[in-house]
Amino acid sequence: MNAGANERMQQASEAQGESPECAPCFSPLMPLGLGRRKKAPPLVENEEAEPGRGGLGVGEPGPLGGGGAGGPQMGLPPPPPALRPRLVFHTQLAHGSPTGRIEGFTNVKELYGKIAEAFRLPAAEVMFCTLNTHKVDMDKLLGGQIGLEDFIFAHIKGQRKEVEVFKSEEALGLTITDNGAGYAFIKRIKEGSVIDHIQLISVGDMIEAINGQSLLGCRHYEVARLLKELPRGRTFTLKLTEPRKAFDMISVRSGGGRPGSGPQLGTGRGTLRLRSRGPATVEDVPSAFEEKAIEKVDDLLESYMGIRDTELAATMVELGKDKRNPDELAEALDERLGDFAFPDEFVFDVWGAIGDAKVGRF
Repeated sequence: MNAGANERMQQASEAQGESPECAPCFSPLMPLGLGRRKKAPPLVENEEAEPGRGGLGVGEPGPLGGGGAGGPQMGLPPPPPALRPRLVFHTQLAHGSPTGRIEGFTNVKELYGKIAEAFRLPAAEVMFCTLNTHKVDMDKLLGGQIGLEDFIFAHIKGQRKEVEVFKSEEALGLTITDNGAGYAFIKRIKEGSVIDHIQLISVGDMIEAINGQSLLGCRHYEVARLLKELPRGRTFTLKLTEPRKAFDMISVRSGGGRPGSGPQLGTGRGTLRLRSRGPATVEDVPSAFEEKAIEKVDDLLESYMGIRDTELAATMVELGKDKRNPDELAEALDERLGDFAFPDEFVFDVWGAIGDAKVGRF
């Protein structure tokens, strides 16, 4: 155990009224009574996968992507137009198109709807967006924040494919993320892994089904769990859809973003923060502490759960930055993100990562 971990455990003990002498008795396997936590109500994030609301504004309303796996979730109604930031963003289709202008959205699903309206497409065709590049660059993936000067490239559905995979190892080497509107896709492929040896599977591919079971509407952590639970030594089938490619992108296969590359929050002096409920807000660019903490928490999400999600990491940092000990963080996470059922060891490590970032111990 390194000095940083010992120091965090001593701080945790002191925060709970224990003397420093008790620190040697503390074990990360039983972090500060976290086992006493209760299951919380459904998390806010599930609302991102609910059936789309109307409001495209012109012509006939288009579809707004896949619905949640569990049906509509009850949430707050969309904010009135007067409360939405009147910001205009420029956008293109990643494989090539004229430039469009979009405005008046407050969450990711509404953003996809506005892009679909601008290019006269069904919103369900939009897979994900990247910022300031037309390439499938997972370091530039649009999450919950857009720089005020960012240029948005929308990647739409391209070729569909079905691949048989023999699970020769427990770990397939995949990191999964989702688009906030019901599509889970591959964000990273580990070099030398089972999947890395299958050239038909690439970063950016949307996972539509596993062994015939549709995954449309599932969150990234649900897809990662299903992949992990597949029995070793057997063959399974993946139904995938790759993003439509421009001519200069054909035959390019990427391993995805580099670990620890951190969130890309744009080149502008501020960002538009998209929320699953409530109005979008214009905020300052995150501080150095917040950026480093988000990066570390995102790394922990990949390590523990096989997913990467900078917006989820940012939410966890926001919830944890003023908490005095892991128990308080655990309660906050259960209240806001209970459906994830984060393990106690993960919560303790998140609390430690936030604490390390606060004091500049990177």
